[in-house]
Amino acid sequence: MTVLGTGTMGAGVARSLLRGGHRVTVWNRNADKARPLADDGATVATAAAGAVADAEVVLLTLFDTDAVVDVLEAAGGDAPEGAVWVQASTVGVAGTETVVQLAEKYGITLVEAMMLGTKGPAEQGTLTMLAAGPADVLDRVVPVLDAIGAKTVRAGDRVGDGTALKLAANAWIASITAATGQSLAIARGLGLDPQLFLDAIQGTASDSPYAHTKGAAMVGGDLAPQFALDGLRKDIGLIGEAARSAGVSTTLLDALDRVYAQASAAGHGAEDIAAVGTAFRRDAQ
Repeated sequence: MTVLGTGTMGAGVARSLLRGGHRVTVWNRNADKARPLADDGATVATAAAGAVADAEVVLLTLFDTDAVVDVLEAAGGDAPEGAVWVQASTVGVAGTETVVQLAEKYGITLVEAMMLGTKGPAEQGTLTMLAAGPADVLDRVVPVLDAIGAKTVRAGDRVGDGTALKLAANAWIASITAATGQSLAIARGLGLDPQLFLDAIQGTASDSPYAHTKGAAMVGGDLAPQFALDGLRKDIGLIGEAARSAGVSTTLLDALDRVYAQASAAGHGAEDIAAVGTAFRRDAQ
């Protein structure tokens, strides 16, 4: 199988596929990001078209709509006729419609498998996969989904249903991460050790493992990217567009957009989303 895009998530899932016994070809526009995977047993292709030439499954793990479109235009006609293309890039509602149209143009069999999780789960093969597409086609890629995910949620039989679920899930991720940063900042600002907030919610009805994961990063200052802040900012924009088109209020999304943008403007865009906590500091106002 082939993985197109070997950034933080793509490299992780490629390694999980290799551990699962799959023969994997990888390609990335920046070849330096793909080359290290050769040491793990992957075949590193120099062009997208060549990477898909013999693929039974093609996994798209790219940053945005433009990147997916570029790859489909470059390689869409070069895969075997029976290959299944698995769109795993977060590109939003409009972006997904564009991808579907291109798939039809090139006669591509397309399904979705959005990845819910960050760098660690991608490398460990414990992502949650949000899949969508015809059931019989999804059945063909179950071994791939099982190699990179701990569970798969089938969102529907239409390519786009997986995207819809991913946008809803990432709205939650953006909200809970920012809310954790705000609560830690309030505790600190009122003279307390911010760790006390995490201790207080632990084991209660309001507890969340994610709050502890990101809260620990905020308290300890470990902002090495598991999910880059600017990547989530991109997703918040896509979520807002989808919400407005569906008639859903964006009041909270607009606030989230501002606070993540503030953290990015302060130089934290390439750091983990836990860096949103910096936007609540007194000196950041």
